[in-house]
Amino acid sequence: MKYTFSVAFMALCLSTALFAQNTASRLWMDNLEELAMEGEDLSFDEDDLEELTLRLQAPLDMNTATRRQLEQFPFLSDLQVENIQAYIYTHGPMKTLYELQLVEGMDRRTIEWLEPFVRVDTVGGGKPRRFPSLRAVLKYGRHEVLTRLDVPFYRRKGYEHDYLGPPLYHSLRYAFRYGDYVQAGVTGEKDAGEPFLALHERKGYDHYSYYLLLRHWGRLETLALGTYRLDYGQGLVLGNGFGLGKSFSLATSRYREGGIRKHGSTDEYNYFRGAAAQVRVAKGVHASAFYSHRRLDGVVEDGMIASIYKTGLHRTQAEADKKHAFALQMAGGNLTYENTLLPLRVGLTGIYYFFDRPYRPDLRTYAQYNMQGNRFYNVGLNYRYRLGALSLTGEAALGKHGYALLNRLEYDLSAGTRLLLVHRLYTHDYWALFAHAFAEGSAPQNENGWYLAAETAPWARWRLFASLDFFSFPWWRYRISKPSQGWEGRFQATWTPSAQLVVFANYRYKRKERDVTGTGGEVILPTHHHKVRWRADWRPDAAWRLCTTADYNHFHSQGLRGSQGWQCTQLCAYTLPWFPLGCAVQCTYFHTDDYDARVYAYEPGLLYTFYTPSFSGRGFRLSARLRYDFGETLMLMAKLGQTVYTDRQEISSGRDLIAGNKKLDLQVQLRLKF
Repeated sequence: MKYTFSVAFMALCLSTALFAQNTASRLWMDNLEELAMEGEDLSFDEDDLEELTLRLQAPLDMNTATRRQLEQFPFLSDLQVENIQAYIYTHGPMKTLYELQLVEGMDRRTIEWLEPFVRVDTVGGGKPRRFPSLRAVLKYGRHEVLTRLDVPFYRRKGYEHDYLGPPLYHSLRYAFRYGDYVQAGVTGEKDAGEPFLALHERKGYDHYSYYLLLRHWGRLETLALGTYRLDYGQGLVLGNGFGLGKSFSLATSRYREGGIRKHGSTDEYNYFRGAAAQVRVAKGVHASAFYSHRRLDGVVEDGMIASIYKTGLHRTQAEADKKHAFALQMAGGNLTYENTLLPLRVGLTGIYYFFDRPYRPDLRTYAQYNMQGNRFYNVGLNYRYRLGALSLTGEAALGKHGYALLNRLEYDLSAGTRLLLVHRLYTHDYWALFAHAFAEGSAPQNENGWYLAAETAPWARWRLFASLDFFSFPWWRYRISKPSQGWEGRFQATWTPSAQLVVFANYRYKRKERDVTGTGGEVILPTHHHKVRWRADWRPDAAWRLCTTADYNHFHSQGLRGSQGWQCTQLCAYTLPWFPLGCAVQCTYFHTDDYDARVYAYEPGLLYTFYTPSFSGRGFRLSARLRYDFGETLMLMAKLGQTVYTDRQEISSGRDLIAGNKKLDLQVQLRLKF
C-alpha cells in the first residue's frame, strides 16, 4: 500500500487543482465521456482536442468567419449560423461580442458556449485577410514542441520473454502554425514494449506522421501534403474524423463536416498519406481531389491478406512481422455547390481504393457479408437544406455492394428548444472502409433505425433532454446469431443555478438481444441495461473546481440473474492565484459484479488527451496531476495514478498479466512554445 499512501500524501501536500475550464469545453468533455462509455474509439480525436485548445488561445474573428468555420462549432444550428452572417451583412462588422444577444435565435446558453472561441476584430473592419508572405510566416509563425513519457511501476508478463523493448511509452511532436493559413509538423511515437533505435525499429520511433497544410491561398482553399484526414457529408463515404453521435445534448449530435484536415496525432491507423487539395471553382462551387498511398499492418497468408491489424503495436516479433505487410491506395474527390440564398448545399463524394493483393479474411457466420476482395469504391450524394426553422440534412451512398442512407430533420421551435429526427438504413452488405457515421453499431452496416430527440429550456436555469432510438439489425451480429432489434431511451435534467454550478441527473435504458453464453447461439434472450448518473460541478471562482459524480448500473438477461455496479468519483482542483501552478486530484471507488456492469470514470489527463478508463470488480483509483507554466514558453505537466483492486491478486491476462493487485503509472509531459 506504500504507493497508495504516496499518492494520497501528494494530494494532501499539493492541495487540489485544475486550471479553470469554460462551459464550452466542459460540454465537449461531457459528451466525449459519454461516447467513451458507449465503446467509441476516441484514439483519433487528438487533433480535434488540439484544435479546440488552439481555438481557445486564438479565437475566430466573427467579422471574417466563413459559414464553414462557424459550422465547425457543433452547438450552432444551421439557423443560428445563417442569422449571424445575416446580422453582419445587414448591420456591418460587429463592434463587440455583446452584439450576439441581438442576433435572432441566439439564446444565452449558446452564447456562453460560443464566446470563448470567438472575438471581434475592430481594426480589420471585417475585411478578409490575404494569404501572408513567406517573410511574415517565418517571422510571426509559432513553434510548439511537445514530448511525453509514460513510466509504469509494475511489470507485465510479456516482458519476461516476448516484448522486445523497454516498458516506456514516448512520443515527440513538433508543430508550426501561422494562424489558419499555414500548419506543419512531424510526430514520432513508441508504444510501451516496442524497441527504440534497435531491431526492427532502427529508424527510431515505431510510427511517424508528418504534414503541411495551407489554407486560404486565393482560389486554393486547402492544400495538404503528407498525412491528413477527410470528412465529407454525413460520413457514409469518408468519415475519417470525429462524429459525436448519440449523447445527452443536441448541441453535439451533428456530424462535423471538416473537409481536408491535418493529421498530426499519434493515431497509427485513421489517416491518409499523400496529397489533397480543395479549390474554389466559382462562387459557391468547391472541388476537392485527393490521393493516398499507405502500407498497413496485417497478416498475409498464401499471397492474400488474412486480417488487418489496427492497434499499431509492434512489441513482439510476431507483431513486428505484421508491420507494413501490404499496401492500400486510394484516390477520389468531392464537388460541393452551396447557395446561401436558398439556402442549399449539395455535395458529391467519390473514392476508389484497392489493396496490392486480395483481401480474404476468414469470416465467421455473423460477419460473412463483411468486406472482401481487393478493389472497392464508394459514391455518396449529401445535401443540406433549410426552410425557415426546419433543416434537412442527409446522405445517400453506394458501394461495391449494398447502400446506405442517412437523413436528419431538425426543427428549431424557439431559442433553446429543438427537435431532431434521424433515420438511417445501412444494408448488411454495405462496404465502406473509411466510413464513420451515426449508428448503434461500430460501422454504418447492417442497421436500420429511427432516432428522435428533443431538448428544451422551459425555465431560465433548467434544460431538459429526452431521446428514443429504435434500431434493428437485418443480419447476425457479434454474439447475436439471428436478425435482432432493440431500443434505447435517454433522459437528462440539467440545473444551472449560477454560472459557477452545474448539476445534472440522467438515466439511460437499453434493450438488445444477445446469445446466452455457453449455448452456442441456440438460446437468445433480450438484455436490459439501466444506467443512472448524477453529477455536480462547482467552480466558485477561477481557482477552484469541485466535481462529484455517482453512477449506478444494472444489467440482466431476461429470466436470468442480473448484475449491478456503482462508482463514486470526487475531483478537486485548484490553481494558485499567485503562482503558475495547478493541480487536480481525483479519487474513484468502484464496485461491480461483473464486466457487463462495468463503470466508467473520466479523469483529467495530459494536454490533447482524453482518458476515461473502465472498471469492473472492486477497488479504487487515485490520481494527481500537476501543471506548471514557465510563462508562455514552457509548460511541465505530470500525472501519477494508481489503481488498486481488492477482489483479486492478478490484473489482466496473457502477456498483459500483472502479478499483484496494484497498478501505478507516472506520465510526464513537456511543452515548449516559441
